[in-house]
Amino acid sequence: MVLAAGAAGCGGDTTGGAPRPGRTSSPAASASPTPPPGPPGALPRPGEVGRIPRPTDGLPPVISSIPTRRKVVFLTIDDGWEQDPGFITQVRDRRIPITAFVTRDAVEARGATDPTAQGGRFVGAGKWGYMRDLRDAGATVENHTLTHPNLITLGYGGQKAEICGTSALIRRHLGNRPTLFRPPFGNQNILTRRAAKACGIDALLLWTATVQPGGKIAYQVPDKKLRPGDVLLLHFRPDLSRDFRILVNKIKRRGFELGNLDAYLKAATR
Repeated sequence: MVLAAGAAGCGGDTTGGAPRPGRTSSPAASASPTPPPGPPGALPRPGEVGRIPRPTDGLPPVISSIPTRRKVVFLTIDDGWEQDPGFITQVRDRRIPITAFVTRDAVEARGATDPTAQGGRFVGAGKWGYMRDLRDAGATVENHTLTHPNLITLGYGGQKAEICGTSALIRRHLGNRPTLFRPPFGNQNILTRRAAKACGIDALLLWTATVQPGGKIAYQVPDKKLRPGDVLLLHFRPDLSRDFRILVNKIKRRGFELGNLDAYLKAATR
């Protein structure tokens, strides 16, 4: 764990009536409805997760990784430019836990396209409908500002407008109020944390490794290896479906599980 102070179907009886006299109803006919699946991803075991202390200033903590020795990592994805439906299919069908940190200008494809999304086939295609589909597939959608500015160049009012504005949009379009915030470029200061708290944010989440085109992992540690509790950062880029498949398979080949970030954070900040 790194605590930073600065940037760095129901099934059922379809026969239409009760069994005929002298016959026993089949198991399929008498089965109760299938309960909905639980949250995707590995969940923390009792006593597994270390505690992330609350900062003494009462502001949201800045978290880079989860304190655990279990071989589990966490997938996050930023912005929202390249809205590839194949990515949603993987998240849903393979029950992959992922947290999306979205930017209004990316989701709505406003202004100049992010250079990382150039050449994409699905840039802004689904707008907020895409994010609703991603949420319905099991992902969590959190806050990444309206316009993706370098927040430390803004005053408190400007930072608060960026963060609160995005939270209001997510609540209007998706029905949930974000509790996590990722500052663009990882840049933040005391004003960021004050603004985040005023907007209902519980924690700022950074990362320990980034995922490049082709599913290649760029590490921030000398040994160039995944470590328990790592938070990986992806972006909505072209070829996302292919790269995401490569990444997930690579992580699993290395003996790591994909963790449910929400559950782990709750355990760590209890």
